[in-house]
Amino acid sequence: MKRRLFLYVLSCMAIASAHAESPLRESFDLSVPMAPTRVAIEGQTRLFYELHLANFSRRPLDPVRVAVFDAASGAALATFEGEALERRFDRSGLQWQAKAGAPIEPGRRGIVFFELALPAGTPAPGALLHRVHYRVTEGEGETARVDGARVPVAHEAAMVIGPPLRGGPWIAIHDPSWERGHRRVVYAIDGKARTPGRFAVDWVKLDAQGRKSRRDRGLTADAYSHGEDVLAVADATVVSVRDDLSERRRLDERSDHTLDTGSGNAIALDLGGGRYAFYGHLRPGSARVAPGDRVRKGQKIAEVGFTGSASDPQLHFNLADQPAAVGSEGLPFALDRFRSLGTYARIDDVGTTPWMPRDGGEEDRVRELPAGNSVVMFED
Repeated sequence: MKRRLFLYVLSCMAIASAHAESPLRESFDLSVPMAPTRVAIEGQTRLFYELHLANFSRRPLDPVRVAVFDAASGAALATFEGEALERRFDRSGLQWQAKAGAPIEPGRRGIVFFELALPAGTPAPGALLHRVHYRVTEGEGETARVDGARVPVAHEAAMVIGPPLRGGPWIAIHDPSWERGHRRVVYAIDGKARTPGRFAVDWVKLDAQGRKSRRDRGLTADAYSHGEDVLAVADATVVSVRDDLSERRRLDERSDHTLDTGSGNAIALDLGGGRYAFYGHLRPGSARVAPGDRVRKGQKIAEVGFTGSASDPQLHFNLADQPAAVGSEGLPFALDRFRSLGTYARIDDVGTTPWMPRDGGEEDRVRELPAGNSVVMFED
């Protein structure tokens, strides 16, 4: 009896000592709203998803390092800190006006946008686990750590589709570091927050010098993209068509848009299997289909325009789980074939300078999503 009492006392002392060494701290609530999904880019599998860091404490918390692990083996897959973290981190929770290095205030959240690249030949893990190192910016200020947000990796492969356009060269505009870019914009519609533009691409046609217009007159009609044929990416059924919004005549004209009109004239196609193709910013009066029509892969359905909130005549394209511009989750896709020409390191250079040629020369790519800000050609 005395021995058992002695061991019990020792156990209590050990627990008390452990608590003394590791005091309870408030931390971020870690969550991954949408399971990581796989897509191939430049021969590499990448996992696209978002890690949310919500601060329910009474003090600001400052994330300084985020690491990702294979939940089964514990192997480290990636670690981001400093500039590498800032490029993919929205600290405001509002997708704009996010000050680099600012702490997450009480009642706010930050979002880390991942496009996690896996080594060539490495299979995707079954599940991921996350570790966040952070500082409490009021009070003791020491660095603490929290592990969480264990999430399974989606098994579904990206749907392979045909190109939405012909010819080229076209720049595939998408980048997770842009404030208010498709990748960073979350909409709460009908009681659920979604990221419809997770895999969205804006397509803009260029000439061999990287220019976007034939002339320097600032007219919409001079843009190489304007009036180009828009194609069905698969055999599908037309779900919705909007074709009545007017188009800006000049490129420098700006106008305000609501959630209903931001996509401009638009078409949604039902591809089957809970996947929908969404086309935006179409030329008014160019729609060649109506709801209920069946279309074939490669069929012309409309023309590229300058409607809605587009910054240039361009085609917005994405796949989603609903035929809605903002009330849907973006889904991955891969184009069956395209020719990769090069890339732009800075999106601000588009329209003024030629793109950087691809290392090793132009190359045909198969069953991939074009890399962000890469320049590609499609078959005519």
